[in-house]
Amino acid sequence: MLRSPFFYFIILLFLFSCQEKKTINPNIKPLQKEALRIRNQGIENYDKQNFNTAFYNFNKSKQLYETLKDSANIGYLLIQMANIQQVNGDYYGSKETVTEALLYVEKNSIYTAIINNILGIADKELSLYDDAIIYYKKSADDYVDPIEKQIPLSNIAAMYIQQKKYDDAIIILESLLNNKKIQKRTPEYTKASFLDNLGYAYFKKGVEEKGLNLMNEGLQIRNRIKDTYGSIESYLHLADYYAKIDIQKSDENALTAYNIATKLNSVDERLEALQILISNNHSAQYTKYVRKYFTLNDSIIKVRNNFKNKFAKIKYDSKKEKDENEKLRLEKAENLLSLQKAKYMRIVFVIVFIFLVILIAILIRYYKNKNKAIEFKSSYDTETRIAKKIHDELANDVFQVIAFAESQPLAVENTKENLLQKLDDIYGRVRGISKENNKVEVGTGFIKSIKEMLSAYNTNERNIMSTNLESVNWETIDEIKKITIGRVLQELMVNMKKHSKASLVIIKFESDPKSIFINYTDNGIGCEKATIAKNGLQNMESRIETVKGTIEFDTEPDKGFKAKIVIPK
Repeated sequence: MLRSPFFYFIILLFLFSCQEKKTINPNIKPLQKEALRIRNQGIENYDKQNFNTAFYNFNKSKQLYETLKDSANIGYLLIQMANIQQVNGDYYGSKETVTEALLYVEKNSIYTAIINNILGIADKELSLYDDAIIYYKKSADDYVDPIEKQIPLSNIAAMYIQQKKYDDAIIILESLLNNKKIQKRTPEYTKASFLDNLGYAYFKKGVEEKGLNLMNEGLQIRNRIKDTYGSIESYLHLADYYAKIDIQKSDENALTAYNIATKLNSVDERLEALQILISNNHSAQYTKYVRKYFTLNDSIIKVRNNFKNKFAKIKYDSKKEKDENEKLRLEKAENLLSLQKAKYMRIVFVIVFIFLVILIAILIRYYKNKNKAIEFKSSYDTETRIAKKIHDELANDVFQVIAFAESQPLAVENTKENLLQKLDDIYGRVRGISKENNKVEVGTGFIKSIKEMLSAYNTNERNIMSTNLESVNWETIDEIKKITIGRVLQELMVNMKKHSKASLVIIKFESDPKSIFINYTDNGIGCEKATIAKNGLQNMESRIETVKGTIEFDTEPDKGFKAKIVIPK
C-alpha cells in the first residue's frame, strides 16, 4: 500500500500551530487558564507519543472550552483528537471526531483544509479511494499557499496509482516537479517522494526503464539526506519492480525495507515487505515469512482494537463524569427547594390528588380524540401534498404531450424522438414523487433503507453524514415509529435540498432506555423561525405528535438549521 509522507507533515504542522497558542494572558479567567493548562499538557504528551494521556487531556480541555463556548479551541482540540485516533488506526473514530470539528471552524480555512485531508487519509486507509479523492480535492481548494497544496495533490496522485489511473497520477506529479517556483521552496524529502511515486507510476504503466531511473533518483536523495523512513517506500517499490525480472534483487529490496521498518517500528511497512517476500515464494524462507506475517498482523489488530476501546472509554467516562457533576448540582438545588416545599405539600396534597384524578380522566379522553385527529390530518396533508405535486408538475406536461401527439405526425423520426423524450421526463418525475413517498422498510433492512435514502442526497457539493445509526436497537422499536422516523428524515432532506443550500449535513442518533434522540444540523442559509411553517416543516410536527414525540427547530438567517427530535421507545 502507498503511504503518503504528508500525513506526518500534517502532524508537524499541528504541533507548530500549538506552540504559537501557548502564550497565557496574565489576566485570564480561572476557567480559561485551567482549559489552556490541560491543553498544553496534551501537547506535551503528544510530543512524547503518550497518545492515551494526550487524548484524555485534549478531551478534558475540550469540555472546559465547551463551557466557555470557545469554538476555535473546540475545533482545534477535536482535530488533535482525530489525529491521535488516526495515528493508532481508529479510522472510523477519527472520521466521527473530525466531522464534529467542522461545526466549530471557519469555512474554507486552513483548518477545513487539514480536516478534509484527514478525512481523505481515513477513507484511503479504509480503501474508499473515490471518497478519499473528493476530500483531497476539497483540501487542495482550501489551501492558499502552493506549497501546502502539494499535500493533498500528491495524495490524489497516490490514490490514482491505487486505482491504476497511472496517466492521471503522472500528470499531477510531473506538474508538481516541473513548477520551478514551488520546487525552490519544496523540501528535498518531498521532492524525493514525488520522484519515487512518479517512477512507480511509470513502471506500472509499462515505461519500465524511465520508471526505474526515477525511483533510483528518489532513493539516492533519500539516502543522501538520511530520510530513513522515506527510503522504506523506495525499497518496497523497487522490490515490486524486480519481482518479475530478478527475484533475488526483489528479495534484497524487500528485506532492506523490512529491516528498516522493524528498526523504526513501522508495522504497516513491515507487513508490505513480508507480502512481497511471500509472493516471491521461491525458497525455504517461505514458511518463516508467512508465520511472521500472521503473527505481526494479529498483533497489530489487537493493539489497534485496544486503542479504539481506550479512546471510546475516555469519551464515555468524560461524558459520564460531566453528567454526574450536573446531576449532583441539580440534586443540591433540589434538596434546598424540598425543605421549603415540604410544609406546603401537606396542605395541598388532598386538593391536588382530587384535581389530578379529574384531570387525568379528562386528558385521557382528550388525547384519544386528539391523536385520531392528528393521524387523520397527517394522512390528509400527505395526500394533499402528493396531489398538488402531481397537479403542478405532471398534469400540464401530460396535457402538452397529448396535444403534441395529436398535432404532430408520429411517423417522422424527430417527432417520435421528441415524444419519447417528453414521456421519459414525465416518467422520471413520477419516479421522483414515488421515491419521496414510497414504503419505509421496517424490518431488518431498516438501517440500510435509511442509509440509502440519505445517500441519495449526497453530491460533490453536499456531504450527508450520519453517525451512531447502528447504536440504536431498532428491533425493539415498533413499526409506526420507524415509519415516522423515515418520513421525517425524508422531509428534512427534501426541505434541505429545496431551501437550505447546505454543503454539510450531520445527522446524529442517540438513545437511552426511554427515548430515541435524533439531532439534525446543516450549515445552510437558515431562515426566520416564523417561516418554518411555510417551508413545509409543519407536517413533520404532526407526524412526530402522532407517536407522542417532540421536535424543536433552531434557525436564523445565515446561521444554518438545526432540528432536535425526541421519540419515546
